[in-house]
Parts: sequence; structure tokens; C-alpha cells
Amino acid sequence: MSDSALTLLPPLIAIIIAVWRKNAIIALISGIFLCFLLLNSWQPIDAAVNSAGEVLNVFASTGNARIITFSLLIGALVALMNSSGAVQGFIESLANMSLVKSKRQASLLPTIVGTSIFTDTNLSMFSAGMASQKLFDQHGLSRAKLAFLIDSTCSPISVLFLINGWGAYLLGLLDGYNLDDPIGVLIGTLGYNFYAIIAVLLAYYTAYTGKLFGPLAQSESSIVASQPDKSITPAKARVMWLPMLSLMAITIGMLYYTGNGDIRQGSGSLSVLTAVISALVLLIIMIFSYKLLSFKDVMISSIDGIKNMLPAVTILVLSFAFGTAIKELGTGIYVSQLLTPDFPLILVAPLIFLAAGLMAFSTGTSWGTFALLIPIAVPIALTTGLPVPFLVAAVLSGGVFGDHASPISDSTVVASIASGCDHFEHVKTQLPYTLVSAGLTIIGFIIVGAFH
Repeated sequence: MSDSALTLLPPLIAIIIAVWRKNAIIALISGIFLCFLLLNSWQPIDAAVNSAGEVLNVFASTGNARIITFSLLIGALVALMNSSGAVQGFIESLANMSLVKSKRQASLLPTIVGTSIFTDTNLSMFSAGMASQKLFDQHGLSRAKLAFLIDSTCSPISVLFLINGWGAYLLGLLDGYNLDDPIGVLIGTLGYNFYAIIAVLLAYYTAYTGKLFGPLAQSESSIVASQPDKSITPAKARVMWLPMLSLMAITIGMLYYTGNGDIRQGSGSLSVLTAVISALVLLIIMIFSYKLLSFKDVMISSIDGIKNMLPAVTILVLSFAFGTAIKELGTGIYVSQLLTPDFPLILVAPLIFLAAGLMAFSTGTSWGTFALLIPIAVPIALTTGLPVPFLVAAVLSGGVFGDHASPISDSTVVASIASGCDHFEHVKTQLPYTLVSAGLTIIGFIIVGAFH
């Protein structure tokens, strides 16, 4: 159905339901069902059976199963760090070292972490989120602001500093076009990747100045600074930072190992899963060593943490299934076919950016968008004489923009999980910032296009 505008109907209906009902689970189930209703010639029983099958198929993918598992285990890790006093001890150590004494410093912590770890987006989000949740609570900062800061740094920085899986993936997409220097093309996208640059700068501006606008400002104004839980005895700071350091070190080590010496080729899902399990085991050993919790308390906290993650992980599973269903339907191909090289040169990059944004917003995946639009952008560049890095950057910018703005994007869901923020609170409060960044990006592409 890739030649039919009806392919736009499932993502459109899913997004409408998500906004209307403020329920991503209902929205995604509706979207999946509608995809198969179209694929099965409006036969509802067949559509329902195939929808259920698609959801079950998510677990058949080893990569997806790993992501689901480590997302649940992150819940246990966070719960144990809180109940054991590790988080409180970490916060007190920061206060004693005068590293985090104000709202500004608390806001800068996840922003700096988010831009420092660019080997894996999930690792970056979880590291920044877990280290900052309680700090934000104590300083009267909203979890929505935390979700915005990590979402606006982790994905954009990964597509700017391409010494990771993103870079390897994009190099693969550029293969086959007889480009003299594909790596040079990727390096050349850095200066043109306006959305990613603006998103990171906006995150730092927000963290440093504390100035907020839109729903995020309202979310912040309703927060009252929480006081430390006096019932929890602070543990030694190392009970938190040693597992956190092991999480990062093992992830990078596993990326190197599974990539046969090249972290860009490593398995992100296997690396993070191994690191999370190792960090969890190390944390439990330290909890028992310092006699912080009994075995029963460890089990109760772990189970509670996993339970807390179930709604978000359900959304993650459904978003995987929806992405596959959308691909089968051909939504991305239909959108990509709307692009032709016959437009005025000054509008080619903005048009590619908007098409990529629409596709990523509708499908919830930036990588899928890259796969569909880079094979269109590169030939257009070679035909029109526009710089190849310029149009490839337009695809990258649009993909990250749509991914940021979409309520059905897995990275948006992960940012909500990592920050402990309600998913729709995050989507609602982040949207104005993504639209402002997108507007500035379009202006940037028009200005550059005018000189070619």
C-alpha cells in the first residue's frame, strides 16, 4: 500500500488518540490494529489476530528482548539504590564536595552527562537520569525538566559525535553511491546538522539559566522541593557510583568486544544488558557487604522497581510492534515518494528535513527514517549539485526532530523511564522546545541553501 495516502492513517489516528486520551497504550494498540485492518482488506478478525501476532513477535527478536529485559532491570537497580540509601549518600557527597548546591548545578549534571556519553543513547539516558532523579526532587525541579534535558542531549549528541553505532549504521547507508570519501561526508554533516546542534544548545541554555516556557514552566512551578527521607540512612557514596561506573565501563567494554575491536560495530542491546546485570549484581553485593538491607528487603525493592517499569515497558513493546507494522504498511515509502528533485534548490533541504520529521514522528523511529530517506537525499544532491553532507544532515536533523516530538518514539519512552517522568508529561512539555528548534533549523537550511 506504499502508493496510498491511507498509509498515513494509522500513525495519524494513533497520535490523535494519544493526545486525546493521554494514553499511549491505547493509541499504539489502535494504530497496530488499523495497520493490519488496512493490510487485511478491512477484515477485523484477521486484523486482530495479526496484531496480536505482531506484538508477540517483538519478543522473538533477540535485540528487542534484551532491551525489554534491561529496561525492567533498570527499575530494580533504581529501587535498590533508593531503598539502600545509596542515592542519599551520593547526594550528600556531592553537597560535601560543593559540586551540586543549587538548582543550576543540579540541572547541569544530567546535561553534562548526556553530552559526555555518546557511545550508546540508552546508556547515556539511564546514567544521567539515575544520577539526577533525587537531586531534582530535592532542589524542587520537575522530572519533566530532567526528561527534557536528557532527551535533548543524548540522541542529538549521538548523531553529532558519530564514533558509535549511529556512525557505523550511516556509513552502511552511504555505501554504494561511489562517494569518494563516505567518512568525510559524515564528518561534513556535523556543521549542517542544525537541529541536533540547536537542541543541545537549548538544553544547556535551559539548564544554566533556569528559564522555561510553555507547559514545562507550569510543570516546574507546581513542584515543591522534597526533603531527604529521614527513614533512610545514607550509605557510602561508592554504593551508587561504583555500580554506575561499572555500568558505563562494561557497556563500552562489551561494545568493543562484540564489535571485534570497533565499538561502532558492537551490539548495543547485549552490551547494555550485560552492564545492567553486572551493575545490579555489584550493587546487591555491596548492599549485603555494608549490611544496608536484608535479603527480603532486596527482593521486595527489586520487585517493586520492576513493577514500576511495567507501564513504560509495555509502551516500549507496543512501539516496537507499531514500527514493524508501519513498515509493512509502507508509510515511510509513501512519504519518501513525495520528494522529487524538481523543487527550487533553496527549498530542497527544508523539504527533506520536514519529510524526515514527518516520517520519524509518524513511525517513531529515526533510524528507519534514515534508511528510507538517505537513498533519496544522496541522489538528489548528486543531481542538483548541492553538497551531499548538507542533504544528509537534513535527513539526520529531521529524523532526530521527529523522534523527539513523537509520543510513540522508543527514545522518548526511554527518556521518560530514565527520568521517572510520566510519559505524556514529558511529550507535552518537550514539544514546544522541539518545534522552536525545528523552526530555527528550517531557517538555517534556507540560509545555507541560498548560497548554493
